[in-house]
Amino acid sequence: MRATLIYGAGDVRVEDVPDPKIQQPTDAVVRVLRSCICGSDLWPYKSRPTTEQGDRIGHEFLGVVEDVGSDVSGLKSGDLVVAPFVWSDNTCDFCAEGLHTSCRHGGLWATDSVDGGQGEAVRVPQAQGTLVKLPVAEDSALLPSLLTLSDVFCTGHHCAVTAGVDPRTTVTVVGDGAVGLSAVLAARRLGAERIILMGRHKDRTDLGRDFGATDVVPERGEEGIERVRELTGGDGTHTVLECVGTLPALQMSLGVVRAGGTVSRVGAPQYDDAPLGFEEFMNNITLTGGVAPARAYIDELLPDVLEGKVEPGRVFDRTVGLDDVPAGYRAMDDREALKVLVRP
Repeated sequence: MRATLIYGAGDVRVEDVPDPKIQQPTDAVVRVLRSCICGSDLWPYKSRPTTEQGDRIGHEFLGVVEDVGSDVSGLKSGDLVVAPFVWSDNTCDFCAEGLHTSCRHGGLWATDSVDGGQGEAVRVPQAQGTLVKLPVAEDSALLPSLLTLSDVFCTGHHCAVTAGVDPRTTVTVVGDGAVGLSAVLAARRLGAERIILMGRHKDRTDLGRDFGATDVVPERGEEGIERVRELTGGDGTHTVLECVGTLPALQMSLGVVRAGGTVSRVGAPQYDDAPLGFEEFMNNITLTGGVAPARAYIDELLPDVLEGKVEPGRVFDRTVGLDDVPAGYRAMDDREALKVLVRP
């Protein structure tokens, strides 16, 4: 089959790889219908050291079950399923606590001989615990929105939930990428009425307004902090959803949070030390967030997607075939595309 591999910074290729097969009785093989490129894929795209052997890449996909292992129940060939961006057994103590990203028997796609999502098919470990059946046809117009349950919409939701967003809280979202826009959508879904989106790309912030943002702040740094403070009577907002992962984004988040408020970060951190000092201590600021346990949220979010109450799939603004995935990476890296959908 064909699949995407990364060989180094800026070097993504689509090549022939072995077809996936059942290796463990808990496996399934899924033919990929839709995949996509994640903003977090851009970090290795910008920085991965060059090697002679490429690594598989991609962690978001949905598709059709083609085969299942002997220990898998509840799934059969022909089922349409979505896969969270971390596979898990959904039965261990961490999974029972809703922390599937710490599953004792789980792992990451595209590592340890597990297929990446940006390919024609995927061997799914712990298939019974990982895959969620979707009650739609293969040609459903809902597929893009359903694909966001693999990662981006669940990540935005995780950010809002861990921050404590509800109808009584004001919200600032830092970042107008797909996760930031998903966080806006999630915050509005949870009842927030005042949502300030910090972003400077008008096509993206326009979508953010459609998703529920009441204000847009294009300024960055101290200027952006001052602007949010002006909009909130000098106080800042109760919750801040940091959806970028850079130190300047975190610094802005801490600058706009209200005393006693919460900053939740879900952007993969590209720094080692968080600037939490005496000022944050004196203002009782909480820093939370982390990698989203998408499997814990899919059952909750799926009905709203199926009913059309939310349309998170609108974050996809470009579609490519599998052979054009390298061009999709370039488009996202050059800010020519918000999020690229892949149709193998």
